[in-house]
Amino acid sequence: MGRIMAIDYGQKRVGIAVTDPLKLIANGLTTVMTHEVFGFLDAYFLEENVETLVLGYPKQMNNQDSESFSFVKQFETAFRRKYSNIPIVYEDERFTSKIAAQTLVTGGMKKKDRQKKENLDMVSATIILQSYMERMTLTNEREKE
Repeated sequence: MGRIMAIDYGQKRVGIAVTDPLKLIANGLTTVMTHEVFGFLDAYFLEENVETLVLGYPKQMNNQDSESFSFVKQFETAFRRKYSNIPIVYEDERFTSKIAAQTLVTGGMKKKDRQKKENLDMVSATIILQSYMERMTLTNEREKE
């Protein structure tokens, strides 16, 4: 049984979240520098089976691709080349940074720690993953009706 991994891809940092092996809970895993992401993934995939990658899809409010989508698309192309056996799906990431910031405040994280962008990126990836999991649950429930 494999995990689902979510990535909040940025030009400087990449937030990463994964599910537990039963795919019930989304957990923040880490944040890595963008230039180190494939080294991290290589090591992680040696230890864990990941069956799906969820990529945050940066969109504008009018539903058009944001400027940063071109960087996400480049990452997707490189990922597919390197890990062709892992399917990729996109999940809308609008508002995830704001939700993540609010989550850090609500969770009681100290202001000094909230200001570390890597914490925000990891929580954003977790929110992207949770959103995907909820959407899949709803889709499965509708199919049963």
